[in-house]
Amino acid sequence: MLLWQEGWVWIVAGVVLAALEMLIPGFVFLGFAIGAVLVGVLVWTGLLGHALPLTLLIFAAISLVSWLVLRRAMGVRRGQTKHWDHDINDN
Repeated sequence: MLLWQEGWVWIVAGVVLAALEMLIPGFVFLGFAIGAVLVGVLVWTGLLGHALPLTLLIFAAISLVSWLVLRRAMGVRRGQTKHWDHDINDN
């Protein structure tokens, strides 16, 4: 059996990505971590994992949806981006 067909590999990858999220915050790695863990559960239950392209597509879709949900739930912090009203060279 190939390594990507093992459910525990996806779950361990999700845990590693979640740990990486603690070092580099921004909900990017957390979306991938949620996607990897859910794909790991799907592979472990036997619902997924026979075709690599389909598995990667499901992983990408779950990761994107989880990132969008996290972005919606946590929102963008105020003051995260700076908007300039005038140019420093304007007199």
